[in-house]
Amino acid sequence: MSLPKTQSHSTVTGHDAETLRLVAEDAARLAGDYLRTVFRSKMEIDYKRDRHDLVTAHDRAAEELIVPFLLERDPSWRIVGEEGGTRGGDGPVTWYVDPIDGTSNFAQGLAFFCVSIGAEVDEELRAGVIYDPMADRMFSADDWHAYLDGSVLRTAPAQPADAATMITGYPTARDLAVEGSTALEDAGTLIEAFSSLRRTGSGALTLAHVAAGWVDCAFGGSVNPWDVAAGALIVRRAGGSYRPVWLDAPQAQRPDHLAPAFMAAGPGAHYPALESFVERVSRRRAGIGD
Repeated sequence: MSLPKTQSHSTVTGHDAETLRLVAEDAARLAGDYLRTVFRSKMEIDYKRDRHDLVTAHDRAAEELIVPFLLERDPSWRIVGEEGGTRGGDGPVTWYVDPIDGTSNFAQGLAFFCVSIGAEVDEELRAGVIYDPMADRMFSADDWHAYLDGSVLRTAPAQPADAATMITGYPTARDLAVEGSTALEDAGTLIEAFSSLRRTGSGALTLAHVAAGWVDCAFGGSVNPWDVAAGALIVRRAGGSYRPVWLDAPQAQRPDHLAPAFMAAGPGAHYPALESFVERVSRRRAGIGD
Protein backbone atom coordinates (compact mmCIF):
# COMPACT_ATOMS: atom_id res chain seq x y z
CA MET A 1 0.00 0.00 0.00
CA SER A 2 1.36 3.43 -0.94
CA LEU A 3 1.76 5.97 1.82
CA PRO A 4 1.19 9.68 1.22
CA LYS A 5 4.53 11.44 0.78
CA THR A 6 3.71 13.78 3.65
CA GLN A 7 3.15 10.97 6.14
CA SER A 8 5.93 10.37 8.65
CA HIS A 9 7.05 6.87 9.52
CA SER A 10 8.60 7.96 12.81
CA THR A 11 6.20 5.93 14.94
CA VAL A 12 7.48 2.61 13.51
CA THR A 13 9.68 0.66 15.90
CA GLY A 14 11.96 -2.37 15.73
CA HIS A 15 14.70 -3.71 13.49
CA ASP A 16 12.64 -5.61 10.93
CA ALA A 17 13.30 -4.88 7.27
CA GLU A 18 10.14 -2.86 6.70
CA THR A 19 10.93 -0.66 9.68
CA LEU A 20 14.45 -0.04 8.42
CA ARG A 21 13.13 0.82 4.97
CA LEU A 22 10.55 3.27 6.28
CA VAL A 23 13.05 4.98 8.58
CA ALA A 24 15.54 5.24 5.70
CA GLU A 25 12.86 6.80 3.49
CA ASP A 26 12.22 9.49 6.10
CA ALA A 27 15.96 10.15 6.52
CA ALA A 28 16.53 10.35 2.76
CA ARG A 29 13.60 12.70 2.27
CA LEU A 30 14.87 14.94 5.09
CA ALA A 31 18.24 15.30 3.35
CA GLY A 32 16.70 15.52 -0.11
CA ASP A 33 14.36 18.33 0.87
CA TYR A 34 17.40 20.29 2.03
CA LEU A 35 19.38 19.56 -1.14
CA ARG A 36 16.50 20.72 -3.30
CA THR A 37 16.58 24.15 -1.65
CA VAL A 38 20.32 24.66 -2.26
CA PHE A 39 20.64 23.09 -5.71
CA ARG A 40 22.11 25.51 -8.28
CA SER A 41 22.95 28.01 -5.55
CA LYS A 42 26.42 29.50 -5.33
CA MET A 43 28.65 27.02 -3.49
CA GLU A 44 32.27 26.44 -2.68
CA ILE A 45 33.78 23.21 -3.95
CA ASP A 46 36.56 21.27 -2.24
CA TYR A 47 38.44 18.23 -3.46
CA LYS A 48 39.24 14.97 -1.69
CA ARG A 49 41.64 12.71 -3.60
CA ASP A 50 41.97 14.86 -6.73
CA ARG A 51 40.10 17.26 -9.01
CA HIS A 52 37.79 14.44 -10.09
CA ASP A 53 36.60 13.80 -6.50
CA LEU A 54 34.49 16.78 -5.41
CA VAL A 55 32.83 17.56 -2.12
CA THR A 56 30.70 20.52 -1.05
CA ALA A 57 29.51 21.87 2.27
CA HIS A 58 26.11 20.51 1.30
CA ASP A 59 27.39 16.91 1.25
CA ARG A 60 28.43 17.35 4.86
CA ALA A 61 25.28 19.24 5.84
CA ALA A 62 23.03 16.56 4.33
CA GLU A 63 24.89 13.81 6.16
CA GLU A 64 24.54 15.76 9.40
CA LEU A 65 20.79 15.68 8.89
CA ILE A 66 20.72 11.94 8.28
CA VAL A 67 23.06 10.67 11.00
CA PRO A 68 21.38 12.31 14.05
CA PHE A 69 17.98 11.30 12.66
CA LEU A 70 19.05 7.65 12.60
CA LEU A 71 20.87 7.68 15.94
CA GLU A 72 17.91 9.29 17.64
CA ARG A 73 15.91 6.24 16.58
CA ASP A 74 18.49 3.80 17.94
CA PRO A 75 21.91 4.78 19.35
CA SER A 76 23.14 1.20 18.87
CA TRP A 77 23.01 1.58 15.09
CA ARG A 78 26.40 1.82 13.42
CA ILE A 79 26.55 4.38 10.62
CA VAL A 80 29.19 4.44 7.89
CA GLY A 81 28.96 7.76 6.06
CA GLU A 82 30.92 8.89 3.05
CA GLU A 83 31.80 12.22 4.66
CA GLY A 84 31.82 11.55 8.41
CA GLY A 85 33.22 8.02 8.60
CA THR A 86 31.92 5.51 11.14
CA ARG A 87 29.77 6.68 14.03
CA GLY A 88 27.18 5.33 16.42
CA GLY A 89 27.10 2.07 18.35
CA ASP A 90 28.16 -1.51 17.77
CA GLY A 91 24.77 -3.18 17.35
CA PRO A 92 23.83 -5.60 14.57
CA VAL A 93 22.50 -2.87 12.22
CA THR A 94 24.94 -1.00 9.99
CA TRP A 95 23.83 1.87 7.77
CA TYR A 96 25.72 2.97 4.66
CA VAL A 97 24.99 6.63 3.94
CA ASP A 98 25.88 8.65 0.85
CA PRO A 99 24.30 12.08 1.34
CA ILE A 100 24.90 13.08 -2.30
CA ASP A 101 25.77 10.37 -4.78
CA GLY A 102 26.70 12.36 -7.86
CA THR A 103 28.34 15.34 -6.16
CA SER A 104 29.99 16.55 -9.39
CA ASN A 105 26.57 16.71 -11.05
CA PHE A 106 25.08 18.46 -8.02
CA ALA A 107 27.90 21.02 -7.85
CA GLN A 108 27.65 21.81 -11.56
CA GLY A 109 23.87 22.12 -11.66
CA LEU A 110 23.11 18.83 -13.42
CA ALA A 111 19.99 17.24 -11.91
CA PHE A 112 21.23 13.65 -11.74
CA PHE A 113 22.15 12.98 -8.12
CA CYS A 114 20.52 11.27 -5.16
CA VAL A 115 20.59 10.36 -1.49
CA SER A 116 21.50 6.71 -0.94
CA ILE A 117 20.97 4.86 2.36
CA GLY A 118 21.37 1.11 2.80
CA ALA A 119 20.97 -1.02 5.93
CA GLU A 120 22.55 -4.37 6.67
CA VAL A 121 21.88 -6.62 9.63
CA ASP A 122 24.71 -9.01 10.48
CA GLU A 123 26.27 -8.29 7.04
CA GLU A 124 23.07 -9.05 5.11
CA LEU A 125 21.36 -6.22 3.23
CA ARG A 126 17.84 -5.77 4.56
CA ALA A 127 16.71 -2.32 3.42
CA GLY A 128 17.73 0.28 0.91
CA VAL A 129 16.55 3.70 -0.23
CA ILE A 130 17.58 5.89 -3.15
CA TYR A 131 15.87 9.28 -3.25
CA ASP A 132 16.07 11.52 -6.31
CA PRO A 133 15.14 14.90 -4.80
CA MET A 134 14.85 16.83 -8.05
CA ALA A 135 12.43 14.33 -9.61
CA ASP A 136 10.93 13.57 -6.17
CA ARG A 137 11.15 9.81 -6.81
CA MET A 138 11.67 7.39 -3.92
CA PHE A 139 13.15 3.99 -4.76
CA SER A 140 13.32 1.53 -1.89
CA ALA A 141 13.49 -2.15 -0.95
CA ASP A 142 13.09 -4.49 2.01
CA ASP A 143 12.97 -8.26 2.47
CA TRP A 144 9.96 -8.67 0.20
CA HIS A 145 9.82 -6.12 -2.59
CA ALA A 146 11.32 -3.13 -4.31
CA TYR A 147 9.16 -0.02 -4.42
CA LEU A 148 8.90 3.17 -6.44
CA ASP A 149 7.04 5.92 -4.60
CA GLY A 150 5.44 3.30 -2.37
CA SER A 151 4.18 1.00 -5.14
CA VAL A 152 5.76 -2.39 -5.81
CA LEU A 153 8.40 -2.13 -8.52
CA ARG A 154 9.14 -4.92 -11.00
CA THR A 155 11.81 -4.58 -13.66
CA ALA A 156 10.79 -5.14 -17.27
CA PRO A 157 12.83 -7.65 -19.29
CA ALA A 158 16.08 -6.30 -20.67
CA GLN A 159 16.23 -5.55 -24.38
CA PRO A 160 18.66 -7.19 -26.81
CA ALA A 161 22.04 -5.48 -26.97
CA ASP A 162 21.38 -3.80 -30.30
CA ALA A 163 18.37 -2.07 -28.74
CA ALA A 164 19.67 -1.72 -25.18
CA THR A 165 20.95 1.25 -23.20
CA MET A 166 23.91 0.82 -20.88
CA ILE A 167 25.16 3.21 -18.22
CA THR A 168 28.76 3.20 -17.04
CA GLY A 169 31.29 5.59 -15.54
CA TYR A 170 34.14 3.57 -17.05
CA PRO A 171 36.81 4.59 -17.69
CA THR A 172 37.40 7.06 -14.89
CA ALA A 173 40.65 8.96 -14.54
CA ARG A 174 41.77 6.34 -12.03
CA ASP A 175 40.96 3.54 -14.49
CA LEU A 176 43.10 5.28 -17.11
CA ALA A 177 45.94 5.71 -14.63
CA VAL A 178 45.90 1.98 -13.79
CA GLU A 179 45.03 0.46 -17.16
CA GLY A 180 46.28 3.00 -19.69
CA SER A 181 44.91 3.31 -23.22
CA THR A 182 43.55 -0.26 -23.09
CA ALA A 183 40.70 1.12 -20.97
CA LEU A 184 39.66 3.40 -23.84
CA GLU A 185 39.77 0.48 -26.27
CA ASP A 186 37.48 -1.54 -24.01
CA ALA A 187 35.09 1.38 -23.66
CA GLY A 188 34.95 1.40 -27.44
CA THR A 189 33.80 -2.22 -27.51
CA LEU A 190 30.86 -1.30 -25.28
CA ILE A 191 29.92 1.67 -27.47
CA GLU A 192 29.81 -0.68 -30.46
CA ALA A 193 27.92 -3.46 -28.65
CA PHE A 194 24.98 -1.44 -27.31
CA SER A 195 22.44 0.80 -28.95
CA SER A 196 23.30 3.56 -26.51
CA LEU A 197 25.99 4.11 -23.89
CA ARG A 198 25.63 6.82 -21.24
CA ARG A 199 27.84 8.32 -18.51
CA THR A 200 25.60 9.80 -15.84
CA GLY A 201 27.79 10.38 -12.79
CA SER A 202 25.81 8.63 -10.04
CA GLY A 203 26.21 4.91 -9.44
CA ALA A 204 23.32 4.74 -6.99
CA LEU A 205 20.84 6.52 -9.25
CA THR A 206 22.07 4.39 -12.14
CA LEU A 207 21.11 1.26 -10.18
CA ALA A 208 17.70 2.77 -9.49
CA HIS A 209 17.25 3.28 -13.24
CA VAL A 210 18.17 -0.35 -13.89
CA ALA A 211 15.61 -1.45 -11.29
CA ALA A 212 12.95 0.73 -12.89
CA GLY A 213 13.73 -0.67 -16.34
CA TRP A 214 14.66 2.76 -17.69
CA VAL A 215 18.06 1.40 -18.72
CA ASP A 216 18.97 -2.20 -19.46
CA CYS A 217 22.34 -2.67 -17.78
CA ALA A 218 25.17 -0.94 -15.99
CA PHE A 219 28.80 -1.37 -15.02
CA GLY A 220 30.28 0.60 -12.15
CA GLY A 221 33.89 0.67 -11.03
CA SER A 222 35.67 2.40 -8.13
CA VAL A 223 32.56 2.17 -5.94
CA ASN A 224 32.18 2.10 -2.16
CA PRO A 225 29.54 0.40 0.02
CA TRP A 226 27.62 3.64 0.50
CA ASP A 227 27.37 3.96 -3.30
CA VAL A 228 25.82 0.54 -3.92
CA ALA A 229 24.35 -1.01 -0.76
CA ALA A 230 20.88 0.42 -1.36
CA GLY A 231 20.96 0.00 -5.12
CA ALA A 232 22.10 -3.61 -5.05
CA LEU A 233 19.12 -4.59 -2.91
CA ILE A 234 16.64 -2.53 -4.93
CA VAL A 235 17.78 -4.09 -8.22
CA ARG A 236 17.55 -7.62 -6.85
CA ARG A 237 14.18 -7.15 -5.17
CA ALA A 238 12.80 -5.65 -8.39
CA GLY A 239 13.80 -8.80 -10.27
CA GLY A 240 17.03 -7.66 -11.89
CA SER A 241 20.54 -8.96 -11.31
CA TYR A 242 23.39 -7.37 -9.37
CA ARG A 243 26.77 -9.05 -9.60
CA PRO A 244 29.80 -7.93 -7.57
CA VAL A 245 33.03 -7.50 -9.54
CA TRP A 246 36.03 -7.85 -7.26
CA LEU A 247 38.78 -6.80 -9.66
CA ASP A 248 41.98 -7.21 -7.61
CA ALA A 249 40.29 -6.93 -4.19
CA PRO A 250 40.17 -9.93 -1.81
CA GLN A 251 36.69 -11.44 -1.77
CA ALA A 252 36.77 -14.38 0.64
CA GLN A 253 33.29 -14.61 2.23
CA ARG A 254 32.72 -10.85 1.91
CA PRO A 255 29.30 -9.29 1.27
CA ASP A 256 28.61 -8.31 -2.33
CA HIS A 257 28.23 -4.61 -1.54
CA LEU A 258 31.86 -4.44 -0.42
CA ALA A 259 33.12 -5.23 -3.93
CA PRO A 260 34.87 -2.32 -5.71
CA ALA A 261 32.82 -2.74 -8.92
CA PHE A 262 29.52 -4.18 -10.13
CA MET A 263 27.42 -5.34 -13.06
CA ALA A 264 23.66 -4.90 -13.02
CA ALA A 265 21.00 -5.75 -15.57
CA GLY A 266 17.32 -6.31 -16.11
CA PRO A 267 15.75 -9.78 -16.22
CA GLY A 268 16.81 -11.98 -19.11
CA ALA A 269 19.81 -9.85 -20.06
CA HIS A 270 22.26 -11.58 -22.40
CA TYR A 271 25.21 -9.35 -23.15
CA PRO A 272 28.34 -11.32 -24.13
CA ALA A 273 30.24 -8.11 -24.89
CA LEU A 274 29.70 -6.89 -21.33
CA GLU A 275 30.72 -10.24 -19.86
CA SER A 276 33.91 -10.25 -21.94
CA PHE A 277 34.65 -6.65 -21.00
CA VAL A 278 34.37 -7.40 -17.27
CA GLU A 279 36.59 -10.45 -17.65
CA ARG A 280 39.30 -8.43 -19.42
CA VAL A 281 39.23 -5.62 -16.87
CA SER A 282 39.36 -8.11 -14.00
CA ARG A 283 42.33 -9.92 -15.54
CA ARG A 284 44.23 -6.69 -16.06
CA ARG A 285 43.62 -5.57 -12.49
CA ALA A 286 44.80 -8.95 -11.23
CA GLY A 287 47.93 -8.68 -13.37
CA ILE A 288 47.00 -11.63 -15.59
CA GLY A 289 47.74 -11.29 -19.28
CA ASP A 290 45.04 -11.81 -21.90
